[in-house]
Amino acid sequence: MLKIKLIASSAALFLALSFVLCVAFGLVTPERFHMRALLEAVLPGFEWISPAAFFLGLAESLLWGLYLGGGFAWIHNLLSRRLGGTRNP
Repeated sequence: MLKIKLIASSAALFLALSFVLCVAFGLVTPERFHMRALLEAVLPGFEWISPAAFFLGLAESLLWGLYLGGGFAWIHNLLSRRLGGTRNP
């Protein structure tokens, strides 16, 4: 069984750090290398780049991580119980 809080928190932190790295990369490289289009498509309301947009994107990244990590762990545990998968200590 996976610990839902642990997996969700790990995924949230990973996505938040990835967002910060993408923004930092975009600030030091030419525009053709930016992740701008992807970030604007995946994070509603995010527009390149202002302090407000940065914190909005960071908050949305955290929420996406919680959603995806928590959902993955919950479904894994559900299927593990129903399909008789091996149990982790």
